[in-house]
Amino acid sequence: MKFLFQVRLFAMPRWGTALSRATLLVTLIFAGVMTRSGVAETVYFNAWGGSPAINDYIRWAGDEVEKRYGITLVHVKLTDTAEAVGRILAEKTAGRTSGGSVDLIWINGENFASMKRNKLLQAKPWVMDLPSFRFTDPVALPAILNDFATPTDGLESPWGRAQLVFGYDTGDLKSPPKSAAALGEWIRSNPGRFTFPQPPDFTGTSFLKQILLEVAAEPALLQHPADQVDAEAVMAPLWAWLDDVTPHLWRQGRHYPANYTAMVQLLGDREISIAMAFNPAEFSNNISSGVLPDTVRSYIHDGGTIANVHFVAIPFNASAPQAAMKVADFLLSPEAQLRKADSSVWGDPTVLAMSRLPAADRAAFDALPRGIATLTEAELGKSLAEPHLSWIPLIEEEWQKRFASGN
Repeated sequence: MKFLFQVRLFAMPRWGTALSRATLLVTLIFAGVMTRSGVAETVYFNAWGGSPAINDYIRWAGDEVEKRYGITLVHVKLTDTAEAVGRILAEKTAGRTSGGSVDLIWINGENFASMKRNKLLQAKPWVMDLPSFRFTDPVALPAILNDFATPTDGLESPWGRAQLVFGYDTGDLKSPPKSAAALGEWIRSNPGRFTFPQPPDFTGTSFLKQILLEVAAEPALLQHPADQVDAEAVMAPLWAWLDDVTPHLWRQGRHYPANYTAMVQLLGDREISIAMAFNPAEFSNNISSGVLPDTVRSYIHDGGTIANVHFVAIPFNASAPQAAMKVADFLLSPEAQLRKADSSVWGDPTVLAMSRLPAADRAAFDALPRGIATLTEAELGKSLAEPHLSWIPLIEEEWQKRFASGN
């Protein structure tokens, strides 16, 4: 696929004044290198700036795209992605249809849905044409194509992944339950040994969504907005599952840990036998910090666990959209994904499918330093797509009504 880069050249004296004002359209093959005779394009990448490790990684990526393609990557550090979304919306309202302040934005979830709804993204799909997209597998990781059940439609490029994992103490539990049904049976047989963070804590709500996806009669309905289906009927199996197990939870289900940190401390104190996290490296990190014993290991359910993906997208009025695509492709490349997945660099799980990588790249991912409780990329291979965003408040509100009275 070919892309057009518009590069303004400052003429050398022998070219004359006419050429000094001309605009040269340079056609480049996507895999090629931008000529050094042109003025490099600048891509303003609006991304959260609250992590030194992530900031360092973006700085490294900027160095690489500058060396390879002559693109200057400027990290516009955000405290909240909604800031940039609001700025893009303001530009559209003001009629600024080109020359926008944002070329690339780190995004997912409601921010993406809002940008798509308000037509703040590139009008035409572009992601499937990225050379590195061939290394992904949307069947194994459906969140690549559905961002919290909002179809991506080729308008945002996958960058990283989070996935629900369970942790257990092998000194206490030899064979953990690997489905909602098996977990329910195990809880009843081992009263007081399981709990989850109290919703609306993110991890607690994620656990409820996981169970609902497994026990729902028609889980595909959860990909639709909740007001378009019989939400009460869809959620009924979740409440039945919880009614069955709640009396057997830690403290008889009358109290819940406030968050992930409190829950994992219970696992460390051996008050419970199983916990959960939304970062595959969390249990290893807590072993390293001394919160958990080194007998803790992690697992996912046989049918997969909820995974969501974070992306990069290009606004409708980006000043350098083609250069932004070039950056997005590099961020998705095996080289950049490998570095990002390294726990000593960032530790963000890759969106690439190991089965689609060349043997040398697979071996490099296998050789990454990994904590003793962290699953391999192959072991994390099965995933479930997040329900539509509209289900979250319904699940949280109904859980509060039914089960939070003792808290």
